[in-house]
Amino acid sequence: MASRAGRGVAKALRILVRPVRRAQGHGGKGRGGLVVEPYRGYGSRDAIFLIGRVFRQSPGIPGEDPDSLRAQWRDLRRRIARRTVAGAVVTAAFGGDRARVETDRDGYFRVHLHPQDFPNDRGRWHPVDLVLEGQPAIPAEGAVFIPPDGCRCVVVSDIDDTVMRTGVANKLKMLWRLFVEDAESRVAFPGVAALYRALHAGAGGAEGNPMLYVSRAPWGLYEMLSEFFQRHGIPVGPVLFLREWGLSWTHPLPRRATDHKQALIRHMLALYRDLPFVLIGDSGQHDPEVYAQIVEENPGRVLAVYIRNVSRDAARVEEIVRLAGAVARAGSSLVLAADSVAMAEHAAAIGLIAPDTVAGVADEHAADAETGPRRETARITPVPSGTGGSAGAAIEPETLADALAGEGAVPTTVVVEPENPAGLPGIRS
Repeated sequence: MASRAGRGVAKALRILVRPVRRAQGHGGKGRGGLVVEPYRGYGSRDAIFLIGRVFRQSPGIPGEDPDSLRAQWRDLRRRIARRTVAGAVVTAAFGGDRARVETDRDGYFRVHLHPQDFPNDRGRWHPVDLVLEGQPAIPAEGAVFIPPDGCRCVVVSDIDDTVMRTGVANKLKMLWRLFVEDAESRVAFPGVAALYRALHAGAGGAEGNPMLYVSRAPWGLYEMLSEFFQRHGIPVGPVLFLREWGLSWTHPLPRRATDHKQALIRHMLALYRDLPFVLIGDSGQHDPEVYAQIVEENPGRVLAVYIRNVSRDAARVEEIVRLAGAVARAGSSLVLAADSVAMAEHAAAIGLIAPDTVAGVADEHAADAETGPRRETARITPVPSGTGGSAGAAIEPETLADALAGEGAVPTTVVVEPENPAGLPGIRS
């Protein structure tokens, strides 16, 4: 155990100091040098969005072995001692449009551009030119994901207890899993990597559907999450929507943060106004409440809601009942499942993924030694009320509560969908 913990700490240390060594600017070359740190952005042919940060970072020691333990601990101290720069001016340019923005009190800048000339490069990731104004000016480069013409839907996914087992209710367990356990250990939910690859590829196999990830974790975990996604083969999202906790020596506790998830999803619905959405979350925190509100506000825009069932708390069941009702009234589908296979099976049935990719999800699921046996699926078909059709459909709360009840280590899988669920049309050959 001690040796494994030691390896985990060493691995976490390498990941934590990576931003210090990749800094774009003079943070490694001069005393208190300025650094620009852009995060991955996203957009469309109409608009792009990118977030970044400016700070001062002390220099390293010339000639020192960067892989030595001493150098890595020194780099960690350099990262902790960073000083954010408020009021710095950054110029961003992309597709013929240009904007000057200032950093906020935490050193963050936010870029919003309207491309006039779309790049000739048909790739999905596109460079954004950044310049931190000053004497001398510091050039940097960001990147934004713009969906290709063939994409057919947008996937919005939570991260905590949806993609990775963070145990958000147990902070010590979360920190152990994030920073000490090996990347090959059971940190990712079994089958999630194959499922997300299938959703990104789509039924056609090369659709490049946007994968947008939402988390309440601080931006300081950005590199760790990127490493986690890469090691597990999960498609890297255009941006990991994180937040700044505002930690400092004088304010050691996180700032009280408002729930920003609804605003972000509303923004993406407006940006990708011609595409249907798939929402993925878990039952343990606020996803059912947030997604119920989004579905109610945007009837017909959300094809399916997939909720990973990680909680049997009575209060959470009530919120899931509300979500199921909103989904039923909108004519969408809800899959509440403890495993990724049930989600994959439903996604294939409504044309979101290729049918043959379900087997890959099942193989990943079966390879996990701690995964319990799959439970039978309970299907609930909303009953149309009056002449409203599926838009006026409803379900009895007791029906869903009864389906969720039961004993055993693995919760029941529940599918709520109309007789003729909405889905994507088949791919033309």
